[in-house]
Amino acid sequence: MAVTMTERAAQRVSEFLARRGGGVALRLGVRTTGCSGLAYKLEYADQIDPDDQTFEVHGVKIVVDAKSLAFIDGTELDFVRDGLNEGFRFNNPNERDRCGCGESFRV
Repeated sequence: MAVTMTERAAQRVSEFLARRGGGVALRLGVRTTGCSGLAYKLEYADQIDPDDQTFEVHGVKIVVDAKSLAFIDGTELDFVRDGLNEGFRFNNPNERDRCGCGESFRV
């Protein structure tokens, strides 16, 4: 079981944590929403909870709660720029469908 990120994403997360002035990791999870059922959520983690799984990639820690890990195991987080747009992209091998607006996904 693992969650990874590209070097580009790790660099961006490091920049965000430095600008914020704190935080021990990036928290990656899912929440129920949208027309396909689940949406990714990214948050700063100021602490690591006992039931969290921790992954360290390119010097950046990612924490995932046990419930979310079942849906995002094997996911790679990337940071992409497309024209004037930029943001994180989730490459999730468990994803079976994505809603038309891109807000939610189904496994």
